[in-house]
Amino acid sequence: MRFNRLDLNLLLALDALLEEQNITRAAARVNVSQSAMSGMLARLREFFEDDLLAAVGRNMELTVLGRQLVGPVRDLILHVHATVGIRVSFDPARETRCMKIMVSDYATEVFLNQVVARVLRDAPNMTLELVPLADDAAEKLRRGENDFLIIPRNFLDPEHPQRTLFEDHYCAVIWEGNTQVGDVLDAGTYERLSHIAPMLGRPRSPTMEELLLQALGVKRRIRVITSDFYSMATALVGTDLVATMHTRLALACARRLPIRVLPLPYDLPPLAECLQWHRFQENDPCHIWLRGVMLEVARGLPTNAELPMAPFSFNAIETARAVA
Repeated sequence: MRFNRLDLNLLLALDALLEEQNITRAAARVNVSQSAMSGMLARLREFFEDDLLAAVGRNMELTVLGRQLVGPVRDLILHVHATVGIRVSFDPARETRCMKIMVSDYATEVFLNQVVARVLRDAPNMTLELVPLADDAAEKLRRGENDFLIIPRNFLDPEHPQRTLFEDHYCAVIWEGNTQVGDVLDAGTYERLSHIAPMLGRPRSPTMEELLLQALGVKRRIRVITSDFYSMATALVGTDLVATMHTRLALACARRLPIRVLPLPYDLPPLAECLQWHRFQENDPCHIWLRGVMLEVARGLPTNAELPMAPFSFNAIETARAVA
């Protein structure tokens, strides 16, 4: 099909060329030969009267027009996908799509695991792909590479719709055998101890709690770095390390590990974990259904005020259960 002399089939090739800036990789992306992609690029150059990609040394870089086309071309393709995907009715029991959710191990542990159970029950033919959280999360959402993003409110993209799922606050976590800390963790002890902390993505970036502590002028001596949140609680067992964790995750870990959870000696603002999706998917029936499932599960979570207050530990929780 042509529109204003442009073969619309070339739009996928153009999107791949603008993204990859390499003919070979672009060809692999749309499953054509390198010579076929070279021919497509020639036709695109003729239509736009611009090179679009120019050789600079051994690499190829976008021209000024090429850079200007990146966003509009990607949006056009996403809009087409969203339009042709609209159906009059939607039956989750018959849906076979794979839905990609970019999410941290923290949100998976305290929230998304319940969503997975619901989807397996109500949409047995649907596939969920849980993608690790990365620095380019917002960009991947804009490009339509992921269907949903679960991320702290501070990192949301203002151009796309979002809903708050739940809030959490922060606490300190230590091994039960850590003799450096008594019943209360004061600021001096917190800063003197060695810390374990996560850094996410590539390149490794500090997390929200690290940014909040830095804003207060708190300097931590981080001796162990993990690539996720949950492994902090596991790795500090048998050591004098201290971790700064989300309370919901710390509570889950305290049910399985010999750890103590204590209040932080600083007043950090609560974390708001949010769900975001691309604006072109707002009316997609499958997206609407899965969003509804996630929001319903979120409404069933205990509120911040209902969470057990630190200090608590594995032994304390087991004792409370026995008494109950």
